[in-house]
Amino acid sequence: MTYRPEVCIVGGGMITRVQILPSFFQLQRLGLVGDIHVCALQSAPLRELAADAMLKKAFPGFEFIPHPTLDSDDAKPDPDLYKKVVSQMPPRQIVVVAVPDHMHYDVIRTALNCDQHICSVKPLVLKYRHAEEIAAEAGKRGLVVAVEYHKRFDDRSLLARRYYRAGRFGEFRIGQASLMECWYYRHSNFQNWCTCESSDMFAYIACHYIDLVHFITGLKPVAVSVYGIKDKYPNGREGFLWTDGRVIWENGACLNVQNSLGYPDEGPGGNFQGMRLYGSKDDRATLIVHNDQFRGVEHCYLERGNDPGDTVYAQPNPDYFQYVDVGGGGLTPVGYGYRSIAAIVGRIRECMQISAKKPERTALRVRQEFLKRLDNEGIIATPRNSAYNELVMEAGRLSILNDAREVIIRYGSNAGVDFRRYYLRAGASPSRE
Repeated sequence: MTYRPEVCIVGGGMITRVQILPSFFQLQRLGLVGDIHVCALQSAPLRELAADAMLKKAFPGFEFIPHPTLDSDDAKPDPDLYKKVVSQMPPRQIVVVAVPDHMHYDVIRTALNCDQHICSVKPLVLKYRHAEEIAAEAGKRGLVVAVEYHKRFDDRSLLARRYYRAGRFGEFRIGQASLMECWYYRHSNFQNWCTCESSDMFAYIACHYIDLVHFITGLKPVAVSVYGIKDKYPNGREGFLWTDGRVIWENGACLNVQNSLGYPDEGPGGNFQGMRLYGSKDDRATLIVHNDQFRGVEHCYLERGNDPGDTVYAQPNPDYFQYVDVGGGGLTPVGYGYRSIAAIVGRIRECMQISAKKPERTALRVRQEFLKRLDNEGIIATPRNSAYNELVMEAGRLSILNDAREVIIRYGSNAGVDFRRYYLRAGASPSRE
């Protein structure tokens, strides 16, 4: 069986343009996927995608199928259009979820109800019960649901994971992480959805590094406190655009995470980001440092480019997502942004190929066993093996909306989050439980 799944990307925003669509165009070029559909509320962002000069240069002759059509009336957005497109696809194709965080759940449920495999941008959903519900439904149907935490496919993360789990770093004790996105994001669609009532910078960005700490160490987070500073977007709406989070792990370790839409547009990098983890064993200390904001490349151009945030002096990241000319016409995407999507599609293809040409009941059982293998491997993030992220999302939102009160995370059959309770015993200082 040659399985070349159709792909439906739900969402036509920035991440679709800079990472998702070019990654799937490359997979289409390699013969690994079939037609690519892109759905948006209206045609304006789809026209921008279709006219994008870099996409045209990298993939000459390649086109996606737009929904709505490029000449449709922008005055009549259709929020349910993606449902019609997904429902018309054959079963067990691929739906890519690239919409604002609070919309993930509805898109994922629609895709599962239509028997589609799913690749979702992070975080999967904002509530743990939704992650569990998705995991159960996907398991029942034998469908792959993967969360595209692309930092997992950065070689430095994979190397740190291998060395940590071999015991070379001892035990993680304390650390810092930071990811500051550029100021110009405030002028984008963020101002319409990433507002105080829906999300915040901790929920949107911190999950990358919280996920990485678990990915490297295997530890689970058990308590979260997030302080948020409100700021106004150009349209006047308020968001928690500066956040400082503290995450406590099951071994007592502590990670501080700072996030914002506050990196200067004239700064040389596309953002500021990095991670520093300190560990120990016996009488020795260890250290993991990822200076992700500077990958050793410095450029100074004759003039700035045409994209928002382009600067004359730049420190481009060659590792996340770049285009290179390796011959053969067009340009080839490289970096962990592409590798992450390629790995997810590869696993979906493997799931379908090992179950091909079998009676449906047998094929379902084979796919379900494959899902268990994905969960246990822990390389691809699935609803089962990364649900701690949804608990952190819930804890973070509860904390930031309540003046940074500490919130604990429970695991097991009664998994959930709640405020840390303090008890005053006679003659003693307050204790935490």
